[in-house]
Amino acid sequence: MKAIVYTKYGPPEVLQLKEVERPTPKDNEVLIKVHATTVNRTDCGFLRGKPFFVRFVSGLFGPKRTILGCEFAGEIEAVGKDVKSFVFGERVFGYSGVRFGAQAEYMVMPEQGMMATIPRDLSYEEAAPIVEGAHYALNNIRKANIRSGQEILVNGATGGIGSAAVQLVKYYGAKVTAVCSTKNEELVRSLGADEVIDYTKEDFTKTGKKYDFVFDAVGKSSFGACKKLLTPAGIYCSTELGFMWQNPFLAAWTSKFGSKKVIFPIPKEGREDAVFFKELIETGKFKPVIDRRYSLEQIAEAYKYVETGQKIGNVVISLEN
Repeated sequence: MKAIVYTKYGPPEVLQLKEVERPTPKDNEVLIKVHATTVNRTDCGFLRGKPFFVRFVSGLFGPKRTILGCEFAGEIEAVGKDVKSFVFGERVFGYSGVRFGAQAEYMVMPEQGMMATIPRDLSYEEAAPIVEGAHYALNNIRKANIRSGQEILVNGATGGIGSAAVQLVKYYGAKVTAVCSTKNEELVRSLGADEVIDYTKEDFTKTGKKYDFVFDAVGKSSFGACKKLLTPAGIYCSTELGFMWQNPFLAAWTSKFGSKKVIFPIPKEGREDAVFFKELIETGKFKPVIDRRYSLEQIAEAYKYVETGQKIGNVVISLEN
């Protein structure tokens, strides 16, 4: 099968299109013929082995798993003998996490992995980017215990995580203020934003408004800068570790001291969340935003684009000819 392989950490130029052996599913796994996958910030971090701590997962001196790609949409090609939930020929989407493997023509997934059948009217390319950004957003929103009527600010509201967060916050009934650039104001309003702050014209940390939850979906602010925006029991969360890895430490400190909190939850993966996202899509409550599409042969260009930090929503890789 064709696969995008990397054998050393580095820039997108280290990626190679190779013929490799097709994986064989274990008794509790399914084999998936991949029709579409994505390139996201997680892939880019593991490609370069940065920040350095990811190497304790991926391999200290070189990648242990040489095929990246943590999101997929495809068709079940074979099932292990113990698999009961999926059958040959079903269209599925999902998230493989740090197992990766989706940037290839075939991959395996455990039956209980983060995977569900594709909603009827969605193409493979539309289904591939459902989970990754929404998964991270949902974990943080649940940890913050978002409720109806609360005021929420999402910084970086047009990224893969941020665009999902805006929609999920609206699903839970809260009011959303989205931070983005001028050109994307119409997009974030279409996702459900009640108010929009244009960061090219205004510093969102100086508006004077109070929020129950400030979610920095691009990791470009800090608790120190946002603390004054929080209500007395408000919560701050960033998708990044922060300067000198401060956010995990602040989460531990503020859990014991002070009323304003920092959270830094470890994302949990489960098939039930993939099913939840499917239900949201089927009821019109959620739709992943797609920026650009590339072929498998163009994947290095896709990585370069994602690394610019300018992508809107998701970047999809099509394996269909």
